[in-house]
Order: sequence, then C-alpha cells, then structure tokens
Amino acid sequence: MIKIGVIGAGKWGQNHVKTFSELDCVLVGIADPFPAANELAKKYDIIYEKNYKNLIPHVDAVSIASPTDTHYEIVKECLLSGKHVLVEKPITMDSKKARELVDLSAEKQLILAVGHLFRFNPAVLKLRDEMKNIGNIDYITSRYIHSTNPPRTDSGTVFNFAIHLFDVLDLILGIPPKKIFCKTIGHISPEREDCALISVDYGDFIASIEVSWLHPLKKRDIWVIGSKEKIYSDLLEQTMTKYFIEISQNVIKNSGSSAIEIKKSEPLKEELKHFIECIEQNKTPVNNGKIGYEIVKMCEAAIKSAKTGKEIVL
Repeated sequence: MIKIGVIGAGKWGQNHVKTFSELDCVLVGIADPFPAANELAKKYDIIYEKNYKNLIPHVDAVSIASPTDTHYEIVKECLLSGKHVLVEKPITMDSKKARELVDLSAEKQLILAVGHLFRFNPAVLKLRDEMKNIGNIDYITSRYIHSTNPPRTDSGTVFNFAIHLFDVLDLILGIPPKKIFCKTIGHISPEREDCALISVDYGDFIASIEVSWLHPLKKRDIWVIGSKEKIYSDLLEQTMTKYFIEISQNVIKNSGSSAIEIKKSEPLKEELKHFIECIEQNKTPVNNGKIGYEIVKMCEAAIKSAKTGKEIVL
C-alpha cells in the first residue's frame, strides 16, 4: 500500500490525517513546526516530525496542507525527492512558480495534484452533466461568502475563495475565459482584500463571482441561466433545482421546476481516494497540477485588474 505523510497539521491538515486514516493506504506520519501537532500524531499512532524534510524519506507520497506561502518550497523539495504530491490550493500564488512545479513533476514522472475540492463535489459534477440541456448560456452568477471563520493572513479572498469558483467554472464549462475584471475592498487589512466582485467574460456570456468574508451568510452556490432551463445549485448542501422557463420578446413559457436528485458524498474523502488511485494506477488526476496552474493565472488576472482598474485580457 502507498505510504503517505501529511505536511501541515492545522485545521485542514487534521482533516487530511483523519481521512487518510480511513482509506486504503498507510498513514505514516505528520510534519508541522508546532510541537502541539505531536498530540495528533499520538492519537493516530503515527510519526511526528517538526521538520517536514525528516518525514520525506519514510513515505511514497505527501499531502501538503501548510500555509500558502510555503507551498512552492515544500512541493519542489518533495518532487525532487521522488515523492508524489497533493498540495492544497492554490498550488502557489505565482503562476511562473506553479508552471515550474508542473514541469518538474512531468520530468520526474510523479503525480502532482492540487486540492481543488469542488471537482469532487457531486453538486458540481451533476451541474456539469446538466449543462447540455440548458440551451444557450445567458449568464452565470456564483457566491462564496461567509464570516464564520477568522480571515486568513496568507492571502485574500481572491486566492482563498474565488479560486474555488474559477475552478468550478472551468470544470462545468470546459472553456477558458477571454477577459476578467475585478473590484476589491480591504476593510480589515489594506494588505489583503476581504471581498471581491469579479466579472468573467466568455465572449458569448458572462459569469459573476462574489467572494467575501464579511458576509453574515455562509453560501457556496451558483445559478446558471440558460435559454431553455435555469439551474440553481447549492454546493454546500449538495442540492439542485431546475427551472423550466423560456423567455422571448413576447412570450414566457413556464413549465415549473424540479428538484434534481444528487447522491451526497464527502468531497475530501473522494479527492484523497482519487490521489491514491492515481498513484497506484499511474493516472493523471482530474485535479492535476496543470489545472492548478491555469486557475492561478485567473486569480492573478483578477488581482491585476483590481490594482489597475482595467479589464485583463487572457
């Protein structure tokens, strides 16, 4: 069985540890500079290392859930050491460094996956399947908002929240955007945006993204407005409703609505299981490094647009 180590024992790293312990692999240990992580290691009867470099020789693969600004260094070290890597999103906050890691993984013939969790969300996958029935796309709106957790300090809402919705759009549409325009606000800290409104231009239609950690509601949802059908998907609750409404200049044809059955799942478990399978079967992950690189470029374009006040052509 594949021997796996987890680097980073914060809240999300703890989720990785718990989930790997339930899967068909050998969870070898965790690495984290904070000694409190040793208690987590004791709980699961696994190795604890303060320095991640000491964990690398004991494993075949690593799952990296460390702060974003450490991703590049750790991923590179692990790939150079011949280890398969799953790194939480974003792969890096610099597309040039992300591209370097993608090329390195290819050179070493190693799996490089990025934690784009919504690629394993059944509501997103069902939405992708339903896109063929909606007719022409008129527009799309999406939200990733909440205020229940303290804001992160390693990046703002674009690289933390919007990155998820850029990836959802990439998955369900299968085409890249042509232009991106973004406005951001930083009330909590001038260094990082705490909300952003983004317009993503696909030529024939546009998609809007709202991200915020100032909003009182916790929502991850998306509306796809098509010429034949309108679909609302709640990505948090994993539910979906289709509205059979066609609107023309003189006529509104309303045939009602229907809830779409979705078999709920645990996206993180599906993602980590997929990582193991890709290593065992030498398959390209659906959340591979190249996808991670492309999504980082979209985030960079949004940040650049916010700074310059201009629409960015991709």
